Amino acid sequence: MKEGRIWLYVSPNVGLPLFFIAFVTASLLVHASIMTHTTWVDTFWQGASKVEAPAAAAPAAAEPAAEMAPAADAMATNEAAK
Repeated sequence: MKEGRIWLYVSPNVGLPLFFIAFVTASLLVHASIMTHTTWVDTFWQGASKVEAPAAAAPAAAEPAAEMAPAADAMATNEAAK
């Protein structure tokens, strides 16, 4: 274990608190950055409802199936000709 040799140079009474303080500082900086650099945090704290998806997206899903039907017929014709 290579990492275990650090305690030969740094006392655990000093090193462990330093590691803990570094971890807590990094964690707080990440959380503060998220809270100050995003637009959705304020609405989250206010309890705003979710944004609903538009209803117009459902009919568009049926169009590719209609486009695929002629291609499927052509493939069946080609296979029958072999």
